[in-house]
Amino acid sequence: MLFPPFGWSQFLTAPLDSGPPRASRIRVRRFAGPAAYAGAMEPIRIAHLTDQHVGRVTPWAIQHEAVALTNAERPDLVVITGDFVCHSQLYLDQLIELVREFRAPVIGVLGNHDHWAGADEVAAALRRGGVEVLRNDSTIITVRRQRLQVVGLDDAYTGHAQVDKAVAGLRRDLPTLALSHIAEEADRLWLYGIPLVLAGHTHGGQITVARLHEIAVGKIGGHKYVHGLYGTRQPHRGAVVTGAVYVGAGIGASVMPFRIGERGKREITIFEFGRRPGEFEEPDQEQAPLPGRAPSLRKMRRRAEKVIRRRTRRSLRRTVELDRV
Repeated sequence: MLFPPFGWSQFLTAPLDSGPPRASRIRVRRFAGPAAYAGAMEPIRIAHLTDQHVGRVTPWAIQHEAVALTNAERPDLVVITGDFVCHSQLYLDQLIELVREFRAPVIGVLGNHDHWAGADEVAAALRRGGVEVLRNDSTIITVRRQRLQVVGLDDAYTGHAQVDKAVAGLRRDLPTLALSHIAEEADRLWLYGIPLVLAGHTHGGQITVARLHEIAVGKIGGHKYVHGLYGTRQPHRGAVVTGAVYVGAGIGASVMPFRIGERGKREITIFEFGRRPGEFEEPDQEQAPLPGRAPSLRKMRRRAEKVIRRRTRRSLRRTVELDRV
């Protein structure tokens, strides 16, 4: 997510490795998976991270702490829902180093910052680090001698999500999880029988005192899903298609380096597929969505143009550098 860049330039030049590592900076939250999979499969532990924003704004110590905490949970699979970088390609080498530290297979999708920085370059770096990047595609991974299907959308904020393409060839007989940087795409993914979608982008609002996050991200930003678990993990009945979506608060930041309030804390979320909701205590209840507001065509056009402008500037810079050689 991109916050208004007023008055934060001093943080953009902070050292990448500033700040001592503190485990208390990142919390670990734990949820059961969809009820339909309980008892039908051996439990699979899936770790969800999002919005790492590798760059100067987020201390390098926090990035390593997030990986260490994830590894300590011994997940069978790690999924990351976009915004791996922060504004630029300057730290792609560090990103490769970081994702290589995970001890489980990693699957990821891109976010708006990844497209602003250069989607192809970010995706290539992630693949060099061992991450399977899904751009409107799906994959089947074998975990604990059983198959799990993962659907991954490209970034909807910049207009790159194609649900029809992502679900082409979807197997209805396999347990399925979907990844999307923008949570509102869950409304469409549920129509294909996908019971749980993991997302990011909002950073949980970052400043969550007095429910300011719901005002800033929900009412002003137009998001239906701001942070936490929405919808239901129970199988849908009747004509109304339902599902659940979880919006992670993320690890990094794009402009503001701090987080205020319980909801704004950096987090890793563990989902136990094969265990039933209610089987163990969870930190949140499933909640109803906010009213939300879809972005206008004009706004979507401006977002798409921003990606093109940045790509053009990068191309011009490379041309100038080659001319100087």
